[in-house]
This record gives sequence, structure tokens and C-alpha cells, in this order.
Amino acid sequence: MIQNIATSHDAHAAIPVDKTALAAFGMREVNTETFDAAIAAAGDALVCVFFWGVDCFNCEMAKQAMLAQPAAVRELGLSWLHANVYAHPELGQRFALHGIPVFMFFHRGKKLGRATGWHGHAQFAAAVANARNKLAGKPLV
Repeated sequence: MIQNIATSHDAHAAIPVDKTALAAFGMREVNTETFDAAIAAAGDALVCVFFWGVDCFNCEMAKQAMLAQPAAVRELGLSWLHANVYAHPELGQRFALHGIPVFMFFHRGKKLGRATGWHGHAQFAAAVANARNKLAGKPLV
């Protein structure tokens, strides 16, 4: 007997995604249609958007590194969003992403900076500080 198995045209659909870090930091998922509204809904908070992809080794390493120091990541006081750019390539095109993971910082719709890759908490915290300094009109560190 032959079973009819539904298949997806998305090559990444069958790959399980570890969403532990996404949940641990309260990251809300956004896509092409919801991105701008989610940034606006954050109000005066500094928003970090984690752009990642299914089966991306470096994205998984970033999530694990963040989970290894959850208190330090939370102390940065970010409002988190995340987007799978493999599922939503328009976002990758919109922000000229040539690789992932990428963390972009926004405030009230204005892009303040980015961190490409995860090079440790200290470098990520410096990128956050630069985004805050840019917002405040202060020199970058």
C-alpha cells in the first residue's frame, strides 16, 4: 500500500528548530508583513531583531552562547524580535543581509546599528552600547 505523504516546497520545513533561546528571551516572531508594526509597538524600547535561519550552524551557536549567560543578555534591557530569513527572504533583501546571524537595533523605526555574527557577549554588549549612544547623540565606543 502506498501512502500519500504531503510534502512542502520549503526545503527547511522538516528541520526541527530549537526555539529555547527564542522563548527564554521573549523573542516575538516577525515576518515581512508584521515587522514594521512590531517595531512600532515596542514604543520607546531599544529593539533587537535576531535574523536567523533554519539549519544555520552559526545561528545555533549564537543561541547556545546566549543561553549560557541569560542574566547578562537580559541585563541589556532589550525588546527582542526574531525573523527566519530563509522563510522570509524579503527581510534579508530589505536589510541587505549577506550572512546570518545578524542582530539589528531599532528605536521607533530607526535603525541604529547591527552586530553581524556572535563574537561573544562583550562584543554584543558593545554593539548595544553603540546603538544606545547613537540614540543619545553620544560618541560610539
